[in-house]
Amino acid sequence: KVNQIPRIIPAKPWFRSGMTFMIAGGILPFGTIFIELYMVFTSFWSYKWYYVYGFMLLVFGMLVAVTACVSVLCTYFLISAEDHRWQWTSFLLGASTAGYVFLYAVYFYWFKTKMTGFLMWAFYFSYMGLLCYGLAILCGTVAYQAAAAFVRRIYRNVKAD
Repeated sequence: KVNQIPRIIPAKPWFRSGMTFMIAGGILPFGTIFIELYMVFTSFWSYKWYYVYGFMLLVFGMLVAVTACVSVLCTYFLISAEDHRWQWTSFLLGASTAGYVFLYAVYFYWFKTKMTGFLMWAFYFSYMGLLCYGLAILCGTVAYQAAAAFVRRIYRNVKAD
């Protein structure tokens, strides 16, 4: 039975807040892909062939696994702090990886490419914005699904009458 009135969430220190988890939660998944991201960006924006698709598939698998693990860990910390609002936090925790990818894309634009002019700027950042949006949806979905499976698993055998 679920209570109609949600419980009051006790105060917690800043480092155990959902916002801190969302900001810090994207660093580890980004760390697993940033080397491969450099290779993909270089080949795409330099108009060269990218031919290491097997390694990219391995890095993608690592991204999914690390995103799921970080989401489960942060969801555990939220639930242990009696915070029942884990759903959007877990999604945004995974989606924050795309924020770091976009920051890396800005760095790549300014220091690794020789693009000049408004049209090149608009072309580059519209493509990177779409890529980061898709990555945010992907990683957010992975993080939410992992956190939801974790919560279902830990509350499966709980009896509260």
